[in-house]
Amino acid sequence: MSSAKPLDLGLGLLDHQLVDSEGRRCGNVDDLELEGVRDGEPRVTAILVGPPAWRGRGLLARLAASLAAGGKMVRVPWEEVDEIEAAVQLKKTARELRLGRGDDRARKWVERIPGS
Repeated sequence: MSSAKPLDLGLGLLDHQLVDSEGRRCGNVDDLELEGVRDGEPRVTAILVGPPAWRGRGLLARLAASLAAGGKMVRVPWEEVDEIEAAVQLKKTARELRLGRGDDRARKWVERIPGS
């Protein structure tokens, strides 16, 4: 994504929904990987998704991450972000980025619920 306009990372990115290239919701922005902070030129290099990424977000988040033992963190390179609107649009599919795997497992059980 190449954009010259500034973005408030806390309000404009964290906790936003991720949507893949096929329009599938595939997670949320749980944390960000930054470079250049010490040099005074910070830039986002990746979006981090999954329970291990919650650990840096306070006591309750650490507890939730502990309860979600076995959950893996997925690193989505910033180059895979197509656009940021109400959701973060990605250039590839969830499968290509290894996102939404928990949804895939849960889908088998949810489909058995009448009216789901």
